[in-house]
This record gives sequence, C-alpha cells and structure tokens, in this order.
Amino acid sequence: MTLAPLLVASPAVQIHAFAALAALVLTPVQLLLPKGGSRHRAVGYAWVAAMLLAAATSFFVHEMRIGIGPFGPIHLLSVVTLVSLPLAVRAARRREFARHRRIMLILVRSGLVGAGVFTLLPGRIMHAAAFG
Repeated sequence: MTLAPLLVASPAVQIHAFAALAALVLTPVQLLLPKGGSRHRAVGYAWVAAMLLAAATSFFVHEMRIGIGPFGPIHLLSVVTLVSLPLAVRAARRREFARHRRIMLILVRSGLVGAGVFTLLPGRIMHAAAFG
C-alpha cells in the first residue's frame, strides 16, 4: 500500500478520498459504541460530515468518463447519499430509531462499502494506492 497515487492526484480526489477514508474508519467505531449517548452522537456527526464531504466532492472527480458528460453511474450514489444523510439525522432527532438505523446501514453498505469496492477496480487511483 502506498499513498503516492493519492498525493499526486487533484485536490478534489484527495479531499474525496480522505473524507471517505475518515468515514470508513469511523464506521466500526460508531457501530460498536452504545447507541444514543453523547459519544454516539459526536462520532455520528463526524461520520455524517465526512460522508457529506465525500459525496459532495465526488462531483469534482471525473477520472472515469462513463455516463452523462463528466458524471458516471457512481455519482447516483452521491445523490442518494446527499439526500439520505439529512433524512437519517432527522429520523434520529424525531426518535424514529428504526428508520434512522435502516437509512444509516443502507448508506454504509451502498455509499461507503459499495462505492469503495468500485474505487478498487484496476485503473483507479485507489487501486494503485491499495495494491501498488
């Protein structure tokens, strides 16, 4: 593993990748914390911020031009993420914990893990970083 491909990438790619990595690191911490406490909320807001940053900056990452103009199918996950995050936070604030949990788990599976697997395909920057 080497960070060299990320360090020479565009600032948008760097911000996007490090925000996604931050969310990835925070995910198991959040899943292991007792739910509902102040630590859960603090880590949750940090996770939401990292995911918002990763999703927003994805629209400035155009290395793979598959789709409509500079945007590809993966950008649909960014739209879903940007819509779903506020819905998940709102559900928690309304004490709709089952809905909050369901939305957050979908975001982890699709917006983080699913998109993350896509970035590991050959020819992608994260593939070069992960597999040298």
